[in-house]
Amino acid sequence: MGAPGRVLLWLQLCALTRAAYKFWVPNTDFDAAANWSQNRTPCAGAAVEFPADKMVSVLVRESHSISDMLLPLDGEFVLASGAGFSALDIGSHLDCSTGGPALFRDPDRFCWHDPHLWRSGDAAHGLFSVDAERVPCSHDDVIFPSDASFRVGLGPGAGTVRVRSVRALGQTFTRDEDLAAFLASRAGRLRFHGPGALSVGPEACADQSGCVCGHAEVQPWICAALLQPLGGRCPQAACRDPLRPEGQCCDLCGAIVSLTHGPAFDLQRYRARLLHAFLALPQYQGLQMAVSKVPRQPRLREASGAKADTEIQVVLVETGPETGGAGRLARALLADIAEHGQALGVLSATARESGAPVGGGSAAGLNAPGPRAGLAGGLAAALLLLLLALLAGALLLRRAGRLRWRRRDEADPAPAGAPVGFHNPVFYAADPAEALPAPQLDVWSSSRSYFVNPLFGEAEAEA
Repeated sequence: MGAPGRVLLWLQLCALTRAAYKFWVPNTDFDAAANWSQNRTPCAGAAVEFPADKMVSVLVRESHSISDMLLPLDGEFVLASGAGFSALDIGSHLDCSTGGPALFRDPDRFCWHDPHLWRSGDAAHGLFSVDAERVPCSHDDVIFPSDASFRVGLGPGAGTVRVRSVRALGQTFTRDEDLAAFLASRAGRLRFHGPGALSVGPEACADQSGCVCGHAEVQPWICAALLQPLGGRCPQAACRDPLRPEGQCCDLCGAIVSLTHGPAFDLQRYRARLLHAFLALPQYQGLQMAVSKVPRQPRLREASGAKADTEIQVVLVETGPETGGAGRLARALLADIAEHGQALGVLSATARESGAPVGGGSAAGLNAPGPRAGLAGGLAAALLLLLLALLAGALLLRRAGRLRWRRRDEADPAPAGAPVGFHNPVFYAADPAEALPAPQLDVWSSSRSYFVNPLFGEAEAEA
């Protein structure tokens, strides 16, 4: 079986054991423009310099003509079929006759804890991961490219990075003894560096309700690496009262739905239900969603009286120009849980929404000075005068005996058997939990905080 077939079989085994897998993205290839100081590969006849004090493994895919090369003190070139180097006089190519040599960028700039450098293997349209979960979690399988060279820094501290397995250079490491031997070898030292340690454990996530990622301690490093291109500071959120989900580095605009669950809850099936029955609808096309198990904050656990120390977090983010969709979807999820929570294994749910957009929307219009404010005041005064006139007219008609009304308890009863609604089944879902009827239209309050307990079949707005 070839290498692609072995990788496919390995990924299928990961799916059967509920293990997620994450791919390392950057490389140290000679032919990658991003690895050179001018964001282009050396032109013919150029002088080439590698950092003298760095270790690096460099894959060369093509043939290159150079005038000079400064090599690192310790490193290797891996030549693909047909690749190589030849000497060429710099004076014969005007493009390389000016400027300094082509500089290979620092190969130690790639850090394990940088969320930008990882790609999830189970990504789907409309789904994203909070920042801490973009980096491999303790129960994830990690894959380094087999067709590229790479170098990874294991963190600024002496902590241990732990994952389920590591695949590198065509080998899969599931035991610490085998991984430690590889890291101590020259091939391992060329590709992994730093004071941190890398460890593997064979246990996948065996809980159908999901597992906590386990990055609470290293999240400061994750956020520092994520925000380094921005000067270490979060961009300002474009809404009032923004939210910060568990595992996220910066505030965002949207909504968060938090669920407590019972033993029947299945995280993968619930995520699939949300994708098929909600995000697939046209009114939610501009939204992205993240669903995972996270630690429940102690203060929230005490306030709600919950005994569980974890919860399911559903994060809804608006990516399009229109706003309000995240809040509508959050309320639709609460309505769905109120109706089908028992079948889904959900015990209770709460929702929070961010405020109106900054610089736009109805909230901004209320504070706008000038002619619009004067017009709004004039309309309010006119409405008040109209209401007073209607009230006075009603009193005059009542005194004249031409207007009567009855008390509430004298009203006619509603006819029996009146229709109260309908259900739209999700006909394409194969799982019983996914095949539950789709939710009704949004009928919830416009408040920004909600609570629903499907055991009692009703919802209350939090204070």
